[in-house]
Amino acid sequence: MKFLRNLPKEKIFGKTCLLRVDLNIAEKEAKNSPRILGILPTIKFLIKNGAKVILLGHRGRPNGFDKKQSLKPFVKILSNLLNKKIYFIDFDKNLNFTNGKDKDRKKNVATASSSIFLLENLRFLRGELKNDLKLAKQLSSFGDFYVNDAFSGSHRANVSVSAITKFLPSYAGFLMEKEIKNLSIIMKNPKKPLTIILGGAKISSKLGLINNFMSKADYFLIGGGIANTFFAAQNLPIGDSINEKSMEKEAGKLFKNNLPIGQAGLSAGRAGNIILPIDVVISKRKILDIGQNTINLYSQIIKKSKTIIWNGPMGYFEDKKFAKGSQGIARAILKSRAFAVVGGGETASLFKLQTADYKLRTNIFISTGGGAMLEYLAGKKLPGIEVLQ
Repeated sequence: MKFLRNLPKEKIFGKTCLLRVDLNIAEKEAKNSPRILGILPTIKFLIKNGAKVILLGHRGRPNGFDKKQSLKPFVKILSNLLNKKIYFIDFDKNLNFTNGKDKDRKKNVATASSSIFLLENLRFLRGELKNDLKLAKQLSSFGDFYVNDAFSGSHRANVSVSAITKFLPSYAGFLMEKEIKNLSIIMKNPKKPLTIILGGAKISSKLGLINNFMSKADYFLIGGGIANTFFAAQNLPIGDSINEKSMEKEAGKLFKNNLPIGQAGLSAGRAGNIILPIDVVISKRKILDIGQNTINLYSQIIKKSKTIIWNGPMGYFEDKKFAKGSQGIARAILKSRAFAVVGGGETASLFKLQTADYKLRTNIFISTGGGAMLEYLAGKKLPGIEVLQ
């Protein structure tokens, strides 16, 4: 793979870089978002070495132009973080840059030097999601080389992560390089015991990871709606709790092929590596969090682990009354000496909240990927990474 880090200065100076970043986040979270903070080193490197940078990104799933999904608010956010003026660029349906009323936007992209531009939401253009080659060629004409620093969007074969590489020399940015390096450690040679912590609503999005690591992981610690689906597969009552009914049969197969440690806990002896909650927090006929006994059990396992993967909260953490399980897992990881990868938007956010009381050591990597991280760890080939090989 070609990395931006190894690109000679003479191939950067005076050139225009089309830099793919991930801005698909809420504005209120942007200042502290790993996705935003993670791209700053790449931008600074390019500017320091004399490049002009055009930032490419998307937001939401708009059907044509949608003012609420505009990337314009990120001009101020990024300008403050970089302490540098950023010019916003609109485009018409033919991908022609337009000036608008703002005098700053009257600067011609083709002649401005050592500047940073932010292009409007690429998903306003229909061809982006279709990986349209015509659109890719149009977009590529505005740059001399391309850098992908949006790992979190690289599992989608879109113009700005895939087709564009057919027309420009293409490289992986600093954030992309970090993602690949850290996730590869887990894929190739994880230290044992290896513990995988899975929560969130759906087991379907994590099934690939489960299957890929079933024979490699020492423990799967399960929470959230995924645990409810496993419970339902055993015909245990879950009331009105969230679960993925269509996946109960699949969960049942996992039980049959890999008998989990059930409510009896570890004292009954280990019959498999899937560990379900031994107590839960219930409110209004819904299981909304793991219980204290489960927090203690999971924390013991985390303490003795050498490698950890965590994706998905343990309960309805948006309500503080049901965030104790997720907070407990976060604290246990922060106290551990294991190499840990924490990923998924919700998981990374709630994990970051716990770092105030604990120093975030170098053995913990917060991935910017959600679906991309899950697919990478499932052993799938990500389009945005494959084209950089």
